[in-house]
Amino acid sequence: MVTVSNRLIHEHLQESGVSEIFRLLENDSEVQSYLRMANIMAVKRLGYNDHGPVHAKIVSGSALEILSRVTQVVEPSSVTNGVCDHEGAKIIVLCGAYLHDIGNAIHRVNHEANSVVLASPILDRVLGQVYRDINIMYRIKSEILHALYASDDIVKCLSVEAGVVTVADGTDMAGGRSRAPYQGGKNDIHSISALAIKRVDIEQGDTKPVDIKVHMENPAGIFQIEEVMGKKMKTSGLIDLIDVTAIMNGRQVKTL
Repeated sequence: MVTVSNRLIHEHLQESGVSEIFRLLENDSEVQSYLRMANIMAVKRLGYNDHGPVHAKIVSGSALEILSRVTQVVEPSSVTNGVCDHEGAKIIVLCGAYLHDIGNAIHRVNHEANSVVLASPILDRVLGQVYRDINIMYRIKSEILHALYASDDIVKCLSVEAGVVTVADGTDMAGGRSRAPYQGGKNDIHSISALAIKRVDIEQGDTKPVDIKVHMENPAGIFQIEEVMGKKMKTSGLIDLIDVTAIMNGRQVKTL
């Protein structure tokens, strides 16, 4: 069992290239400024959940964990299609997860497309410090930009990596993420349902490689599972590889 938290990412930074990319993102002034602006737009101006630096790290760790489990039974699309090696696939997932919400710094509307625009020059700079082969670098960049664009839950993911990023985004649904909007007076179903969720675990499934278990204290949490995770699962392309299970008071109440 692995609990989704911002500490999870460090368990998957074994390869030097993946670790270096994470370090570069964490220390890049442009990246961190956009993430902080994303929170100003989303949380302070719209009353939405966290979309900033903490969310970026949580989703990155969750995405790398899901990738490690999914690829026990399927190859990453970038490897199958000759884009890069397995380390490159992890870098695609890491960057896709870390940067998927920076477009909120411009506006919540079309933020996935905005993320593509903002991330493009960042990826040139960051990937260029790890990859000497510019052709591989640009191929990996294309895969990352696809993951950013396809994180919109109405856009079909065309790679395993993009699907992993999309699903991982939905795993950051525990109550702490919505506490600021709720305390600010936003008492809609989104904030109330998120507060009902206490923990999200990523486990080995009985029939599928991944079972995302959502522990909640009241039925309001079902809204998050159906309306947030459910939509992401439908377009992820990974519905045959991932189960989502709701658990209340230690008892399974619903499976997505």
